[in-house]
Amino acid sequence: MRTRERSAAALRWAMVLLLTSWAAPPPAAAAELYVDNVRGNDAHSGRDPVAGDGRGPLRSISRALAIARPGDRIVLARTEQPYREVLSLCTGRHCGSALAPFEIDGSGAILDGTAPLAPGLWEPVGGLVFRCRPKLLSCQRLFLNGQPAEHASQARPATLAPRQWTKSDLWFYFCVEPEKLPQDYALSVSAQRVGITLYHVHDVIIRNLVIQGFQLDGINAHDSARRIVLENVVCRWNGRSGLAVGGASLVEASGCTFEHNGTAQVLSLGLSHTYLEQCGLASATAQAIVRTKGRVFVDGQEWQE
Repeated sequence: MRTRERSAAALRWAMVLLLTSWAAPPPAAAAELYVDNVRGNDAHSGRDPVAGDGRGPLRSISRALAIARPGDRIVLARTEQPYREVLSLCTGRHCGSALAPFEIDGSGAILDGTAPLAPGLWEPVGGLVFRCRPKLLSCQRLFLNGQPAEHASQARPATLAPRQWTKSDLWFYFCVEPEKLPQDYALSVSAQRVGITLYHVHDVIIRNLVIQGFQLDGINAHDSARRIVLENVVCRWNGRSGLAVGGASLVEASGCTFEHNGTAQVLSLGLSHTYLEQCGLASATAQAIVRTKGRVFVDGQEWQE
């Protein structure tokens, strides 16, 4: 019964798209905007991926979103540096159509929400253990050398082994190695809440992007984000979920990976519909799917708790 329902819903959606495309005027010619966070410049037009003149790539994705038009395609350069930005797609210029979707192609780049902890935040508590209190506490975690540090969640601070951490009474505790201090380690925490927020936009494709280290969600389709397609996206190391779909949003994820997130790999809320096709849902750190409301379909079958 559920398979027939979904087939009927898919047919209705296809008919709506077809009728809409017939009724709509021809779309303006879409443009490509190029972003390079190492060699780019936000004073450029972004029309060329390598040109050294004013047509060269932009430096930030946010600038590309600010000048984009409906149906445009934003192409990121994959560099040795993560893009440390928060992206919001929430206006008409970030929408597309059935024939010309708005697109962000990450080219394998990383969108990262972490920031280093200042050495002066740490204070000794005894032995090799130090503590600090990050600005954002809820769903927070500690990173070492750009990856999640070993979390001894059940340990008391005094029992931590070197390079382990735990949280207690709103404090982060970290155990150093002998003759070392916290400033001898590349320690960081989540400094931004959500990687990509989608709100009242439609016909959007996001592909080939790694989204990591945000306090809450890698991607949050907050409300009325319709016909959103994720392809080959990796959402990992986020404090709450890799993907949260809420309100009246409709998101399809294909060939994506949601792993090592804090509360859920995929979180379903509101009246949303989420379709997962051939996606990896690693549940070692949290449940694969948490559904408070909404409907989730995995490889054509409705997911049931």
